[in-house]
Amino acid sequence: MHYVIVDVETTGGSPKQSKITEIAMYKYDGSQIIDELISLINPEQPIPEFIVRLTGITNHMVAEAPKFYELAKHILSFCDGCVFVAHNVGFDYGMLRHEFRSLGYDFRYPHLCTVRASRYVIPGHDSYSLGKLSNALGIQIDGRHRAGGDALATTKIFDLIYHKDPNQLESFIQHEINPKKVNPKLDIAVVDELPTKAGVYRFYDEFNHLIYIGKSKNIKKRVEQHLRNNATNKGSIMMQEIARIEHHTTGSELIAMLLESELIKALKPKFNRQLRKSIFTYGLYDEPNEQGYLSLTVGLTSKSSAAPLTYFNSRKEAHEFIKNRGDQFGLCQKINGVYPTKDACFQYTIKQCDGACIGNEPAEIYNEKVNKLIRSMSYEEDTFYIIDKGRSKMERSIIWIERGTYRGHGYAPFHFNSAPPEQWKRFIELKDENRDIRSIINLYLRKGEGFKLVRL
Repeated sequence: MHYVIVDVETTGGSPKQSKITEIAMYKYDGSQIIDELISLINPEQPIPEFIVRLTGITNHMVAEAPKFYELAKHILSFCDGCVFVAHNVGFDYGMLRHEFRSLGYDFRYPHLCTVRASRYVIPGHDSYSLGKLSNALGIQIDGRHRAGGDALATTKIFDLIYHKDPNQLESFIQHEINPKKVNPKLDIAVVDELPTKAGVYRFYDEFNHLIYIGKSKNIKKRVEQHLRNNATNKGSIMMQEIARIEHHTTGSELIAMLLESELIKALKPKFNRQLRKSIFTYGLYDEPNEQGYLSLTVGLTSKSSAAPLTYFNSRKEAHEFIKNRGDQFGLCQKINGVYPTKDACFQYTIKQCDGACIGNEPAEIYNEKVNKLIRSMSYEEDTFYIIDKGRSKMERSIIWIERGTYRGHGYAPFHFNSAPPEQWKRFIELKDENRDIRSIINLYLRKGEGFKLVRL
């Protein structure tokens, strides 16, 4: 396998608005550089002064340089049959894709990021920026912020990790750049530009049909996982159908969850119906045992006609909840199945259980503890706001619960809480509640992290 290790200098940071001023490409065969292409490029637009100061590339220097279209065929020939490698590959690869797109050509190669590869193969560094990582590895950069110098430093980093642990790198390459077939109509550069923030994303096929809706705390990371997912037949089929991606940042993970549920119910994408018949797989149920003690049990929501007390994404998560919250309320580990035994539970031996496991605690007293826990999981009749992250540093998200009913959510300026809470309703977009919405909010409140609760 051959690699083309690339760096470009540009007139700015946006592929849609900027142009390439210099390109450097080194062809690497796994042991040495076997070819190179380095050239200034006339960007056909002025180079901003701050870029001149950063790179040293002036308008005068590029005035007589070839224009991109004049180098295009040479670049394609140089990249043929190779893996495209760069430090922060999304930028360099995205710039070249945009330049070729303006010429009517779909520039598409398997690509690898040496930032991510370095983190994978040689973890533990304070920074993986080109300058700081090179310094940490003892690599001298001659001509920093010039394409030739930066590309050569990237080549040296790649050579180091290539020989550091070939098996690790091979594992990374197989996982990262191949082997899955992605729909050729999908613009991979769009994936590179996705935000790393919370929000909702939508997949469309080549006929512009909505096929899937998802949410994540990190949209880019989750979409990339979809595009590497051939572990199941359904995942592989969906991956190959994705031709267009849309996204909507929410700031708040809770709003992302609420919006996802709302959109799925309204739009019913086909892969959501196939893969997510129920938002939550497991539910928590209370059932009296033979002695009349209420036992908290975990079961599949798809196999129960009863409404669960709350929902969980996994059986492990549910059991951890029973154990931790059961200890808080003095519940018996044996009755709840946490500590299987024929005798007294462990908590009784350390005097943290009142002996329901051996009949020493009356069922009616024990069951009131269970009901107290159940009541604590619900916001029934409560009125409050959940204040969470906004889509930027200058705003906050607000979720409104009125007398136990979800009323809606919205966004407000970060200083909105200087006004009385009664006035915050003007920021709220009203929504309908359903069982899934209530479960989502309960789940989020249960986590108890990253948000503020303001009760009225």
